[in-house]
Amino acid sequence: MSLLQLSSVAKSFGGLRAVDGVDLNVSEGNITGLIGPNGSGKTTLFNLITGFHRVTGGTIRFDGRETQRLPTYRIAQMGLVRTFQKTTVFPDLSAFENVRTGSFMRTKTGLAGSLLRTPGFIEERIKARNRAAEILEFLGMARVSHTVARNLPYGLLRHLEIAIALAAQPRLLLLDEPAAGLNPEETKELMGTLRRIREQGTSLLLVEHDMKLVMGICDRIAVMNQGQKIAEGAPQEIASDPQVIRVYLGEDLDL
Repeated sequence: MSLLQLSSVAKSFGGLRAVDGVDLNVSEGNITGLIGPNGSGKTTLFNLITGFHRVTGGTIRFDGRETQRLPTYRIAQMGLVRTFQKTTVFPDLSAFENVRTGSFMRTKTGLAGSLLRTPGFIEERIKARNRAAEILEFLGMARVSHTVARNLPYGLLRHLEIAIALAAQPRLLLLDEPAAGLNPEETKELMGTLRRIREQGTSLLLVEHDMKLVMGICDRIAVMNQGQKIAEGAPQEIASDPQVIRVYLGEDLDL
C-alpha cells in the first residue's frame, strides 16, 4: 500500500526549476532510496514533502490526505518526520534530554496544564521519559543517555538525531544523508539500525550518496537528475540502468 504519493510535484525558485514534475510512491513497510548527483533536487523534494517549501505544482498525499498546503508541524503530527544533512541536536543537553524533546510534538497538554502540573501533564511527562529510555535502549545508546551531546562521537550524534526523530513516533521517517561523514564501520552499524527501525513498523525514505548502503538496504530506489526523476526500480535494476550509469559518470553502482 502506498503511504506517500507524489504526483507531478514541481518547485521553481524564480526561473530555476528545482523539481520538475516528479512522481513517486513510497510503500508502507519499505525502505526507499532517493539518489542523484549533487544539485539534482533531492533535498528540495524532501523540503516539499515535509512542508518546508511550498509546491509550485502537483500534489503530495500522505496516507491518502493531501499535505502540500499544511504547515510543517501538522505534517509531522501526521507521522511524517525528517532528519537533516547536518546534525541538529541540542549540544548542551544530554542524549536522554535530546530524545525527550522529540516527544513534545505528541503532547496534548496546553500551557495551562503545564503551569498547573495537572495529572494529564504529569502522565505525559512520564510517558515521554519512558519513551526516550526505550528508544536509546533500542538504538544501543543507553550507556550514553546522560552524556552531553557535544561530547558524543560523530557516529553517535548521527544516531542521536535518528533517536530524536523516532521519539516523534513517525510512520514514515525521511533521512537526509544519514551516512554523511561516517566511517565504514559506522555505516555498517547504521545499516543495521535502519533495518531494525523498519522491522519495528516505521517506513523509511532516505537521500544518500553512499551507494553500498543504498544498494544494501533499499527495497526500491528512485533516481533524480536536474530536478527530474529519471529511473525507479529495485536495486539491481537501478545498478544496471544505462541512463543512471551515465548520470553517475560511469561509476559502478553494484557495490
